[in-house]
Amino acid sequence: MLHYLKYNKNFDKLSFEEKKLLDEAKKSIEDFVEGSPEISDVNFATRNAHAKTHSVLQGVLKINPELSECVKYIFDKDEYDIVARISNANLKISKKQKQFPAYGFAFKIKDDAGRTIANYPLVNFPLFPVNCAINFLQLFTNINRFYLKKIRTFFPLLKSCYKILPSAFTRDFLYEIMKFLKRKNNFILSQEFYSVGAFRMDDRMVKIKIIPVNVPVKYPKKGTVRKKIRTYFKDSGYTADVMMQVCYDLTNQPINKLNVHWKNTQDILLGQIVFEKNSVLSPNNCEHELLSFNPFESAEIFQPVGKIQKLRDEAYKASLQTRKKINKLLKYK
Repeated sequence: MLHYLKYNKNFDKLSFEEKKLLDEAKKSIEDFVEGSPEISDVNFATRNAHAKTHSVLQGVLKINPELSECVKYIFDKDEYDIVARISNANLKISKKQKQFPAYGFAFKIKDDAGRTIANYPLVNFPLFPVNCAINFLQLFTNINRFYLKKIRTFFPLLKSCYKILPSAFTRDFLYEIMKFLKRKNNFILSQEFYSVGAFRMDDRMVKIKIIPVNVPVKYPKKGTVRKKIRTYFKDSGYTADVMMQVCYDLTNQPINKLNVHWKNTQDILLGQIVFEKNSVLSPNNCEHELLSFNPFESAEIFQPVGKIQKLRDEAYKASLQTRKKINKLLKYK
């Protein structure tokens, strides 16, 4: 029987240089969010990633009744209320109907009192092209500055992109690019979504993904992604399996190497996400625009794991605090 690798705080530890660059990245995020109404030509401050909301959905997570007792004690109810946000990964809200099909599916699990237990921001590409925290921070900072059209931003951005090229040329990463290109025109609700990094499951470390059940790959209706989703939910519900993989050893399941697949670890059915017909909430509602899916706002036993994940903690906070300040008439929840 395999023994899982226990969580250790050293997986998240940042160096002095990484912390210094993180401060620069946070400043670039604040500047971006402050300039986001002009960047996206909207009357509110947006997120600095996944800015465009396609839909906000309300449903339930039904826990697998046959889940092993070593995990089921964490989820001691049969089902939990969830709220999900489907988004486009672009930093800028575009008015164009066709956009690069990089999507996000973030969902939060709530307890009986409506408090958030766990946040899982997932994306439709399972790998990440940057393993080095320093390269990631420099790239992220230069992207934000480039969107703000600051002087002398193009060549620093080009240099940052060059630095990440080696980690984007792994066999796993190139294989996923080919798969992505084949399914790029598929209906958004038919796509699988993944946690690029790992999360705690008490003292275990796991990756999460969702796999839709019986959702048409080609949805014939015309219109924007948002309109297609609303039309779909007028006639149908949505079900997706929530799977998890457990980390047993760093050779086969590396925590801080995000450009390769986890190997030699099976998919375990955690439960099913279910959205009934007419589950779509208004994406333009101010409260929904300020919904936070920061995984670090989860309970301690569901916190993210790894250096890149740790960097995202401060990024989420900087983005949300700046949005709250600018959108001060909106109610945050």
